[in-house]
Amino acid sequence: MKNKTTLVYLFIVLLLGSYAHVMAQQRTVTGKIIDQATKQPLPGATVNIKGTSQGAAANASGVFSIPVPGDNAVLVVTYIGYGTQEIAVGKQTELNIALSNAISNVNEIVVIGYGQVKKRDLTGAVVSIKGDETVKVPASNTIEALQGKIPGADIYRDNGYAGGQSNIRIRGTRSIGNPASSNNVLYIVDGVQGVSMSDIDPNDIQSVDVLKDASSTAIYGSRGANGVIIITTKRGTTGKPKLTFSSYAGVSDVSKYGRMQSGPEYVAFKREAYRAAGTWNSVADDPLIFNQKELNAIRNQQYINYPDLILHHGTQQNYQVGVSGGTDKTKIYFSAGYYREKGILAGDDYKRYTARFNLDQTINSWLKVGISSQYANINNNIRRDPFNAASKAIPLGLPYDSAGNVVMYTVDRLQINPLVDEQPGSWAANTKTNRFSGAAYADITPLKGLDIRSTFSTTQWSSVAGQFYGKNSINGNGANSQASVTNTQSNFISWENIITYNREIQDHAFTVTGVTSYIQNIGTGSYAFAKNQTFPSQLWYNLAGATQSPGYGSNYNKYALLSFTGRINYSYQGRYLLTLTGRSDGSSKLGPGNKWAFFPSVAGAWRVSDENFMKKQHLFSELKLRVGYGISGNDVIAPYATQNTLTQIKFSYDDTNLAPAYTINPSIGNSDLKWELTATTNIGVDFSLLKDRISGTVDYYDARTYNLIFPYTMPSSTGVSTISRNIGKTSNRGVEVSLTTNNIVSRNFHWTSTISYAHNKEKITELPNGNVIDNDYRKSLILGQSPTIYYDYKKLGVWQTSEAAQAAQYDALPGDIKLADISGPDGKPDGKITAADRTIIGTRVPKWTGGFNNNFTYGNFDLNILFIARVGQWMSSDYYAKYVRNGSQNGSAVDYWTPENPTNAYPRPNATRSSSNITTLTEYENSYVKLRNVTLGYNVPKSFISRAKIEHVRIYVSGKNLWFYSSNNKDFDPESEGIIDQPLSKLFVAGLNVTF
Repeated sequence: MKNKTTLVYLFIVLLLGSYAHVMAQQRTVTGKIIDQATKQPLPGATVNIKGTSQGAAANASGVFSIPVPGDNAVLVVTYIGYGTQEIAVGKQTELNIALSNAISNVNEIVVIGYGQVKKRDLTGAVVSIKGDETVKVPASNTIEALQGKIPGADIYRDNGYAGGQSNIRIRGTRSIGNPASSNNVLYIVDGVQGVSMSDIDPNDIQSVDVLKDASSTAIYGSRGANGVIIITTKRGTTGKPKLTFSSYAGVSDVSKYGRMQSGPEYVAFKREAYRAAGTWNSVADDPLIFNQKELNAIRNQQYINYPDLILHHGTQQNYQVGVSGGTDKTKIYFSAGYYREKGILAGDDYKRYTARFNLDQTINSWLKVGISSQYANINNNIRRDPFNAASKAIPLGLPYDSAGNVVMYTVDRLQINPLVDEQPGSWAANTKTNRFSGAAYADITPLKGLDIRSTFSTTQWSSVAGQFYGKNSINGNGANSQASVTNTQSNFISWENIITYNREIQDHAFTVTGVTSYIQNIGTGSYAFAKNQTFPSQLWYNLAGATQSPGYGSNYNKYALLSFTGRINYSYQGRYLLTLTGRSDGSSKLGPGNKWAFFPSVAGAWRVSDENFMKKQHLFSELKLRVGYGISGNDVIAPYATQNTLTQIKFSYDDTNLAPAYTINPSIGNSDLKWELTATTNIGVDFSLLKDRISGTVDYYDARTYNLIFPYTMPSSTGVSTISRNIGKTSNRGVEVSLTTNNIVSRNFHWTSTISYAHNKEKITELPNGNVIDNDYRKSLILGQSPTIYYDYKKLGVWQTSEAAQAAQYDALPGDIKLADISGPDGKPDGKITAADRTIIGTRVPKWTGGFNNNFTYGNFDLNILFIARVGQWMSSDYYAKYVRNGSQNGSAVDYWTPENPTNAYPRPNATRSSSNITTLTEYENSYVKLRNVTLGYNVPKSFISRAKIEHVRIYVSGKNLWFYSSNNKDFDPESEGIIDQPLSKLFVAGLNVTF
């Protein structure tokens, strides 16, 4: 018995000793993760034990806690957009970890197609922007906030309407058949395609990654032919829930708007027009050229400045609340936002309500599921353009009567007051849009290194657009009212399955990715309209109550895309990198035998800085060479474009009774259409100098597009007008540079600059029958030139009095536009101005674009200053086209020729001479530099807010579009290219960011 008792005690002692040994090995390590520069916590940063699947996430305060198996454990700390750190635990139990967000950091996590890699392992041309950059500029959409920050992305906004979108083109124009839509960028939001950028609240964004070359975009095949922008939104975090509140509000004003002639200037202009015609010689002749109302207005000095009356101060406001939190197994992010913009025109109003819900749920050690969802409700009141009427309205008379009501006709029945649309019951246009995007995924890790993910996503979109104009409106002009309504629906679905396998064998590392993808989109629509509403107050809600011209119609389209993709990423010793990608796409838009195409790419990189011979040098801390080649495609046609369709016509046997009949659509189908293809070569270098003081990227690319899908004009004898064919080739070559400098780094003051530069040369390299010369000066296509040229007569100036004899040879008088006599039938000047004298004036795309972004921090203050530049592009301005020589309308305030003012700017007003070749007056080189944004912020010290359980408070003021310089244009904001009906605005806001 005693022996048994002794054995039991011995067993207990051994058990306790083993437990104590295990506990000594297995212990908990805690710590806090912060931004190295700002010292702010990084909630959601992940901490993993290297070589295992065990991990944890930092809570709202950046604090984490993780059990470690022993002193030899290594923690891997990552955060999207920041550098990765590996920390040997040793005997430490508390850690303070500072992550760097320097662009040069080679361990920064970058999102690529269907995966993530460290920046050091990139082989393609990818630009990564952190989410906080998207909220530095007050913007209604994410793309506008990226302006000037992505080399190779030409971003600009040419309209100032509330909620207006920005234009973006990555590495030039490839397709020329339908350049407005066939060069569009592909957007991916949390792996979901088909999401509208106008639905994304910038406060929800974690990171933005832009894929530019074929080796990066090839994994998206035809969908990525024009570049890919991947947006990663915020996800839930472990720990105490985190609440954020962001808001700003401010006022807007017109940025710069060209001045129209004042009343006295218009009177002088019209007098000069009739003096040139021999009708007017003095004020005594005014009754010959002005009607009685106009004479009364001139006598009483009743002058109207319509643009001043139309332009108002606008407002802009944005509010967003975000909540993130969770446990080790369940992580949730939710946000709700409200954005409203009242434009600088009365009746121009945009409201957006958004909500986002992201959930990640770990079921067990091998299964994880989750959802990403986005909802947007948009209510947009749209003002009809009043400026075209206002720019030509005679500025005489009184716009309002003695009771304050708008006078419909001020001086004659031919000119309606452009203010009438601001009156109740005159004009209404509204579009209500609902969009829901959602994705559900299941992620399985059955074996170490093997990950299988299946994602089903959908975007459901519906809109109702109604429009009404009354009898007493600009459109109605005293005739009948009209109303219309259009209903549009879109059903987009996507199912993707991704298999990823990672394996390391000594010095070799492999990542193999396989993807299957199915995309389908169904679009439907219907419309109805009618005139002369019985009750105008019913707008478009009771079209059956109208009495005239009812009409209706509907449409349907469907297309699908099936894809199979494979990619291999290989690394040897982390120095020699290789990426091989192949994707096969099948499009329902194309005809039998041509639906499928294969898009391969290959890219390699050499990390020169990791070589032994680089260890003794101190100039480069990072140096990597990259080269890639790939082919991408584009099915730019609409569904059913390969098929012949019918068009309804009216037919009558007896010239009295009409019956429906059908004929072949003038644009016939072509079942032989193939994919547009673009082959791109990219050579790049990534570098960091002087201990990361200077870092940057330089890329050279050569993209050649062939098998262009182009609407080919058929001979009239065929009975049809056009057919889409694979004809022609284009080329885009360019250089992109991104440079980041840490100018000053001290304990209290930090100044960082980022410079972006991109030069692109685009040209047409092949056309089926030579040059395509169009009557429209904006649509000609010429070999060796950009697809977006102005092909017009060249204005030399204005014929002067001393040149009367020479002008007569061209049927011109002193004061007429002087055009260049460039060519004749035999290729030489022939003393005549004919179509042969047209030439290339300029191109609408810039020779180069750039950005200069500066971030300053001093104590608790931060300052952001952003300049952008677009240089070398030409414009044809609506503003400068507002010139009617005979004086029947008002127009732009310009310098025009008279015998007393022999300018070379504009021709002499003349009541009997032609106003032809007016386009030559509108074409100007339109280079400019703009101060895009200035934001000054202050981070409230924690000592003031900690008692209120508030973690962080930042207040700021910001200004947008504050200043510009343009050597050839001082009349309007050059970014708008002189579009007279949509002037851009400048904005001043104050904002608040709070974290609880």
